[in-house]
Amino acid sequence: MVLVVFFAGLGFFIYKTGLTLNKISTKDSSIFQSLAGVVASGSKNEIKEDDGRTNILLLGMRGANVPGGGLLADTIMVASIKNDENKVALISIPRDLYVKIPGTENRSKINAVYAYGEEKGKNQGMEYMKRIVSEVTGLPIHYVVAINFAGFKQLIDAVGGIDIDLKEPFSEPLQFHQMQVCDPNVFTVRSGKVQRKIDHRGKVVAEYPLCYNKNEECGGEFHLPAGKNHLDGEKALCYVRSRMTSSDYERAKRQQVVLSLLKDKLISMGTLGNFSKVNKILSALGNNVTTDMSMATIKKFYSKYSKMKNPQIYRRVFENSPEGLLMVPKNSPKEAGFILVPRAGWDNYSAIHDVCKNIFTLPSQSDIKSLDEFSVSKKHEVSVGDEAKNGADSQR
Repeated sequence: MVLVVFFAGLGFFIYKTGLTLNKISTKDSSIFQSLAGVVASGSKNEIKEDDGRTNILLLGMRGANVPGGGLLADTIMVASIKNDENKVALISIPRDLYVKIPGTENRSKINAVYAYGEEKGKNQGMEYMKRIVSEVTGLPIHYVVAINFAGFKQLIDAVGGIDIDLKEPFSEPLQFHQMQVCDPNVFTVRSGKVQRKIDHRGKVVAEYPLCYNKNEECGGEFHLPAGKNHLDGEKALCYVRSRMTSSDYERAKRQQVVLSLLKDKLISMGTLGNFSKVNKILSALGNNVTTDMSMATIKKFYSKYSKMKNPQIYRRVFENSPEGLLMVPKNSPKEAGFILVPRAGWDNYSAIHDVCKNIFTLPSQSDIKSLDEFSVSKKHEVSVGDEAKNGADSQR
């Protein structure tokens, strides 16, 4: 009976893996190709790399058909993996970078390039984003993975959440608690405030009551206390989305922290050895993640890179500062809103190329905190190690 259950479970797992990965990958056209990639013991599809680095573009967005810019990329990050040296670089690009859309003379914020590509054809958004991010960074982008908000939340929940240590309280009281003119369906909670319409004489000619959303995201005002915090999917998403009280650059730094903590949880034996958690992870990925990797590549990729133990992580966030290499242009088009361009000049990414090429040898970015400051487990390891050392010293 035990053997029947075991092989039935194994069969379901293989089928579910093939079915799920078929939904994830844009390279395999059928579940049979997916299953072949998952079950096969070997593959001729070697993992792409240049100069010993494999570069993966990570995109995060609300999701197709979700109101509020569902296909605008809130997260644009390159993970550059140097397997032979056990190193990983995380490079974040702000969504307000003003770029030329590949193959055109039209300009837009880089976060809109994905949506532009999808208008040209299904899964073209990823290809357009690979092209523009490669142009900006100077790195060949070998693969791309896109995840929506729902997938991110489910992924965090599937691994049992993540623990983060904050030196100071974190607060975002504005972004998810905004007023709009009252309407019958969404903004229905009266604020007691009004929006006034004033004519050319300076006279108030109309007043419109303002309301809050009856179903505010993140509880309206989002707060985390100082110290250890356990984040479920909802809290983790709110933490990495918050930007109005801080900035888009600070948000990118938090995204890198959370991604590192999630990586540690995903590759831990406690997660990958638990069938229930693996099944939840597959379900989350299947519905909410797309990639241009084939199934054989995914299998080989996992086999190769999951063996990396505590890789050294290098981080960079391009931002509006001399060190961040970007600036707000003086004569920007009004219709563009807030935008950023390279300090070296419009479309001149040479300095950014140098940083991305040499990121493993450059000094750390001065305003980026060490990942160890946020890791509860690593602080515990240090604490235990110090106690052991102190105990040994006291016995001398």
